[in-house]
Amino acid sequence: QVTLVESGGGSVPAGGSLNLSCAASGDTYSNVDMGWFRQRTGKEREGVAMIDVNGTPSYAESVKGRITISKDNNKNILFLQINSLKPEDTAMYYCAAWLAGGVYGLDIPPRDGFGYWGQGTQVTVSS
Repeated sequence: QVTLVESGGGSVPAGGSLNLSCAASGDTYSNVDMGWFRQRTGKEREGVAMIDVNGTPSYAESVKGRITISKDNNKNILFLQINSLKPEDTAMYYCAAWLAGGVYGLDIPPRDGFGYWGQGTQVTVSS
């Protein structure tokens, strides 16, 4: 069992920055991919950024250039730095972890039972 706890969300004006964190605890395996997803009101959950088991990052086209994902393997913490925030970035941001080498990734969020999810942290960007 893996527990993921996100933090760092908040309300910021457009153009601002946030650094989200996701602390992993429990049975933290090394052969996992991890990522950030977001869900805007009335929209489906979408991938934002992920980092694979080898430490290679991937980003959604909509956020590329404004977002950096990183991971502290010693402390089991996943980070997401978001710069130049836009009102359309307003969403609940979720951290997820899943076994590497499968079909899941930015385009296909891990389904229940095939990955672990945090409770989310709200990001609200005002214009």
